[in-house]
Amino acid sequence: MSTDAAPRRVRPPRRWPLGKAALILGLLCGAALGVGLFAFDYGEGLSYFSTDPKNCANCHIMQEHYNSWQKAGHHQLGANGQPVATCVDCHLPHDFVGKYLAKADNGYRHSWAFTFQDFHEPIQIIERNSRILQDNCLRCHGQFVHMLTSGSTVDDNPVFCVHCHAGVGHGPEK
Repeated sequence: MSTDAAPRRVRPPRRWPLGKAALILGLLCGAALGVGLFAFDYGEGLSYFSTDPKNCANCHIMQEHYNSWQKAGHHQLGANGQPVATCVDCHLPHDFVGKYLAKADNGYRHSWAFTFQDFHEPIQIIERNSRILQDNCLRCHGQFVHMLTSGSTVDDNPVFCVHCHAGVGHGPEK
């Protein structure tokens, strides 16, 4: 009796599941990156890194605010020949990290809102940005109003400068 049996066929290892998954994942990531880059370019995403007030008016909803800023006191030229305050001077923190975190947050929220038409008209400032605005009012004008504002923004009903001075940064209402 022969103990030599026919050689057993060994299947080659299956490589498709990992190969297919990697291919599908690569295609999905590539598509997402492509759509993201297109949206960033189409939405003029690089303008979010600028400090030029004209770039704040890229969106039609901001044009009225830009036009009114041009008529307001903060648009007047200072001793250096530049406007006294621009959009970023009032609406963004002045430290590097805080500024770019706020820009990223605002850019994401604006992109979402404008893409899906999910925003209030006229546009309204959110609480976090309202606090940034208040901090910047006090950064420039605090020495004049420190007696009035002491503790006013930490109360349950905070009082912000723009409550009385709403037209200062953007000029009078129509």
